[in-house]
Amino acid sequence: MHRIRKGELGDLSTIMEIETAAHAYPWSEKIMLRYLHKQDSVWVMEEQGTHVAHAVISTVLDEAELLMVSVLPERQGQGLGRALLTRVIEILVERKIATFFLEVRESNAPAIALYDALGFNETGRRDGYYPHPDGREDALIFSLDLTEDE
Repeated sequence: MHRIRKGELGDLSTIMEIETAAHAYPWSEKIMLRYLHKQDSVWVMEEQGTHVAHAVISTVLDEAELLMVSVLPERQGQGLGRALLTRVIEILVERKIATFFLEVRESNAPAIALYDALGFNETGRRDGYYPHPDGREDALIFSLDLTEDE
């Protein structure tokens, strides 16, 4: 069973372990600490008391942006990212957020498939946004309308 809760300062070391294992270009501890200090920005998924995934969001007025989602590499492809994002979306809807945005590496096919399955739509591109071993890689911009149809 999964438990999703707000991230806390005490989660920093585990978050950084997952970041380093899951991403070629992980965030720095300083940046992650900044988001842990912001209320409702970091969401942690635990399974039997073990941190297995987390998401970082930023909210301004009625818009939210997914800044990061990380799943333990050995647990990727098992639906944890989908479960975590589904709960984050529910929380955003409860908070009357209208639109949820994200950027994803153009080469990240599994993430793109997940965002498509969750109802996100591709709305743009940022040329050369991400670092890449061969230089830079484009980001695809996705958005999800969270308002209920009237």
